[in-house]
Amino acid sequence: MITIDLITGFLGSGKTTFLRKYVKYLLAQGENICILENDYGAVNVDMMLLSDLIGDRCDMEMVAGGCDSDCHRRRFKSKLIEMGMIGYTHVIVEPSGVFDVDEFYDSLHEEPLNRWYKAGAQITIVDAGLSIPLSDTSQYVFASEAANAGKILFSKTQLNPPEAPSKILNYLNESLKKINCKRQISESEIMAKDWDTLTDADFKELESSGFKDYSFEKQQVMDAHKYESLYFMEKEFAPDELKEKAESAINDPDCGGIIRIKGFCKDGTDGWQELNVTKENFTEAPIENGQDIVIVIGEHLGKEKLSAIFGEPAEVHAD
Repeated sequence: MITIDLITGFLGSGKTTFLRKYVKYLLAQGENICILENDYGAVNVDMMLLSDLIGDRCDMEMVAGGCDSDCHRRRFKSKLIEMGMIGYTHVIVEPSGVFDVDEFYDSLHEEPLNRWYKAGAQITIVDAGLSIPLSDTSQYVFASEAANAGKILFSKTQLNPPEAPSKILNYLNESLKKINCKRQISESEIMAKDWDTLTDADFKELESSGFKDYSFEKQQVMDAHKYESLYFMEKEFAPDELKEKAESAINDPDCGGIIRIKGFCKDGTDGWQELNVTKENFTEAPIENGQDIVIVIGEHLGKEKLSAIFGEPAEVHAD
């Protein structure tokens, strides 16, 4: 049977960065891998960021959004059926930062997927510098995506105080209580270290962590359209200009409840620069392939003010 892992984590937690490292580890173990980008968004830049991993033993597929949850579930199942006939040994699902985890497990219990796939590890990425408290909707997403994780992996620990993971873990456990989940995550169920120091033994621990089976009180976040994404394309911002605009927007209350800004621009030569901005962290790094796009993700976004900063958006949809 094909082992299928699920990598969850709230918006901006670092799922794609972790996925790059995890896939490289699995390839070194001789696995034949397919990465499934399962996103409610119509533009998935993470596929572009992972494109250099594609090779003889690593493929990539996508389930596009732009529809209601029932339609999205059908697309997800159809894609897994298609992939099940190809001969992969390992599939890794990286969903949007706003994702109904039950959709994943429910699908694996349906015919014919239950004959082809076995659930492997659910690894949930949690930002050690997460700005808390979250809104009620975001707190629900944060808790629901971690409720059944086999392992909680903290990101950005090197950028935050040593006590940060414990503080966020306490908030996560409070959030689990709030959705009537009986699980309380212990220190032994987390991994908190600089990702540059992760060893093969660490990746083996994550790979073998499995998943839990806890119930919690459901909320229809996706269908309620609580989250928005605004896409600003072909604006040709210079790196310093994009940085200034992103920092201005994320700190302006008139721009709404921005959770994350992800942007790409040419670096002035023949290369590309990637920009990731949250209220707590700012990162920029060169990338091999790029696209002239800025994506603003959040709750109740201030479209008028954001348009004044970035220009008219190319597309608006709910996540």
